[in-house]
Amino acid sequence: MPVYHVLLFKLKPGVSQEQIDGFCGAGKQMVGKIPGLRDFQVGPALAITAHRAKGFDMGVVAILENVADITGYGPHPAHREVHELREQITEDTLAFDMQF
Repeated sequence: MPVYHVLLFKLKPGVSQEQIDGFCGAGKQMVGKIPGLRDFQVGPALAITAHRAKGFDMGVVAILENVADITGYGPHPAHREVHELREQITEDTLAFDMQF
């Protein structure tokens, strides 16, 4: 059963679109490199519901094959690289994993 790894981010002031694009591109490139990672999608809140986002500017949904894949996802070198890019552009992150 797939695992949905959901992240919400508050961007640091002054983050450029180029930095955001670099993070998004690196995230998408993890698919095929990290065993069990099926998909990686990233984007901003919908304008119609952004007022309920509690200050979070963008989000990620990463889909993994199963719970066992989570243990390899975090420490994988490709993920560590994306994690470092995220740390450079965000001031707060909320993570939430679901399986259904």
